Amino acid sequence: MDRCLKTGRRWRKTRSMGSFKQQYDPELLNQLPAIVKAYQLPSNKKAVLQILNTFLPFIGIWVAMYLLLNVSLWLTMSLAIVNAFFLVRIFIIQHDCGHQSFTKNRTANDIIGQICSFLSFIPYRYWAKSHNFHHGHNGVLWEHRDIGDIELLTVNEFRDLPRAKKINYMIFRSAPILFFIGPIWYVLVHSRLPLVKMKGWEHARRSLLFNNLYLILIHTGLVLLLGWKALVLVQLPILAAFGIIAIWFFYVQHQHETAYKQWKDKWDYIMAAIQGSTYYKLPKMFHWLTGNIGYHHIHHLNSLVPNYQLARCHNENKVFEQVANKITFLESLRCVYNKLWDEDTQRMISYREYYKRYPRKKAGSKV
Repeated sequence: MDRCLKTGRRWRKTRSMGSFKQQYDPELLNQLPAIVKAYQLPSNKKAVLQILNTFLPFIGIWVAMYLLLNVSLWLTMSLAIVNAFFLVRIFIIQHDCGHQSFTKNRTANDIIGQICSFLSFIPYRYWAKSHNFHHGHNGVLWEHRDIGDIELLTVNEFRDLPRAKKINYMIFRSAPILFFIGPIWYVLVHSRLPLVKMKGWEHARRSLLFNNLYLILIHTGLVLLLGWKALVLVQLPILAAFGIIAIWFFYVQHQHETAYKQWKDKWDYIMAAIQGSTYYKLPKMFHWLTGNIGYHHIHHLNSLVPNYQLARCHNENKVFEQVANKITFLESLRCVYNKLWDEDTQRMISYREYYKRYPRKKAGSKV
């Protein structure tokens, strides 16, 4: 089904990374949700197949790691990285279950999602509610922008901070914290805490407490059955690598240079999906290993499209090759330097560019 549309788009160059920021035809953008809705097709057969080709390799590699502990610790750790990608696939299944898009049956989705959460360490219901909140507010510059997202400040907000808070933000956004220590902290500690206190989250907070209890019981049983090495040298390395991969993908998908950030009164859902989410163009194997989440523009247009339909939706509709905010792996490495949202240029900038463009500005002053 090729629904490639004539666009009449205009282009203007905005960054040196070899990409371009687009000015979109509003008429074209309004047609995209209808195109994507045609792929809102859960398939129980495809869901079962994905469970088999994800869980079976994960379990097999996990057992191999355990058996290799006394043979080679290096080989065991290498397999942990490989198995982390299968845990990413397990998490994407959980993610789709939270959107009620993985199978046709709500009860089946909830059961599968809960099982996945015991392996991913990400609480099923609490995280699903946070993530659905993110979908409804992706790129909104308001006080709740950190729910289901990575904390981000605008140039003006950062400039008005006292020095100590500036330093705290800079430490948080540093590469070692954001991409290595932070992901491990997020999986093992942050995801255990009911931090969102908004009204309507009571049930999600209770489910988080039960999830924590189940995790304690399951992993206590693991230690009693297989010993502490199974937890410390097999399970924890997989979780650490999984967290790093997952946070990196999420970061690239929403904190790329030509992203979309707007205050609530100017925010547009379709623009947030297309411009605010990337098409992370990777080799097919890595799309498969990461549950096609690199087709993030499709996912944000319609979260009811299952992960196993995302690539087909993109490939069958050439319009997405034209409008998607495409980024390659090499280009994505530059995203590490993206620290602040510049409302003047409507893009992410580095600290270096911030201090070059806005030297010694007084708090509250305008650029």
